Amino acid sequence: MIDGFAKEYLHGDLREIREAMLWKLDGLGEYDVRRPLTATGTNLLGLVKHLSICESRYFGEVFDRPFPEPLPWWDDAGDAGADMWATEYETRDETVDRYRRVWEHSDATITALALDSPGHVPWWPRPDVKLFNILVHMLTETSRHAGHADILREQLDESTGTTARYATPQRDPAYWEAHRSKIERAATAAVTKPDHADRSDTDVYAAGTATGSHDIR
Repeated sequence: MIDGFAKEYLHGDLREIREAMLWKLDGLGEYDVRRPLTATGTNLLGLVKHLSICESRYFGEVFDRPFPEPLPWWDDAGDAGADMWATEYETRDETVDRYRRVWEHSDATITALALDSPGHVPWWPRPDVKLFNILVHMLTETSRHAGHADILREQLDESTGTTARYATPQRDPAYWEAHRSKIERAATAAVTKPDHADRSDTDVYAAGTATGSHDIR
């Protein structure tokens, strides 16, 4: 009973975060979905490409149910990081549609197998796994990259949220400038206060623990 509930719960969350990942591309032009927005080149379409490759492997070959299409990273393993960006020859529709086909393949694996079904991940230190391990891993991986995508999208047009329904309402630039200035003032004040100036982070942590003022999560 609990296994069926756990599988459906994890699978449901994975479905939701996949859709959130693709929603981050909605309304953007071709350049903005592809252009690097961090020092290491992180970009929105590249994140989708990367997740499609990861998920196809984890719910495919790990359970001896290989995804039936060739994928860029497998075909060009010598090009480090090739899974993290789209060339000019890879269209947005092609990349998104492939991700959706990977979902279908993964969903079939998840539906067909029990939560304790064995799999093998040869690139892991402890390669013998169960479907439960892979569901948790891919939910974590997808959520991590959806967080990256959220920040990238915010840089482009200040849009945040997981779906259009729950998107953060747009505010005028003056509001955000004032908000950022308030946070900046607090950050500056925190490191210039006399009682912080001569204490290391370790000292501050120890003091907070002793008085019970740290909420450790």
